[in-house]
Amino acid sequence: MEYINDRSGNGGVLLLNKDEEEVGRLTYTIFPEENKLIISFVLVHAQFEGRGMGKYLVEEAIKFARENNWNVYPHCSYARSVMNRMKDVEDILLKA
Repeated sequence: MEYINDRSGNGGVLLLNKDEEEVGRLTYTIFPEENKLIISFVLVHAQFEGRGMGKYLVEEAIKFARENNWNVYPHCSYARSVMNRMKDVEDILLKA
């Protein structure tokens, strides 16, 4: 599996690829003045569903946020559900 962070300005896409085929993607927006990363959308292509790939994308976004000292607001309902079940994200998880 390979992650590609295609960042442009205050936003970007985390891509998850396997053997040069896109498995899924996570879109985000960064508000640096607020130290915040917002997860907007998580998509896993149908042939890869049910294997935890969406969770891997959320975990990679969390890792990216931690590297930059940002908090994470999961606007995407899937990302929110994943993060609410995680035990080690209370320090960066922003709730509405």
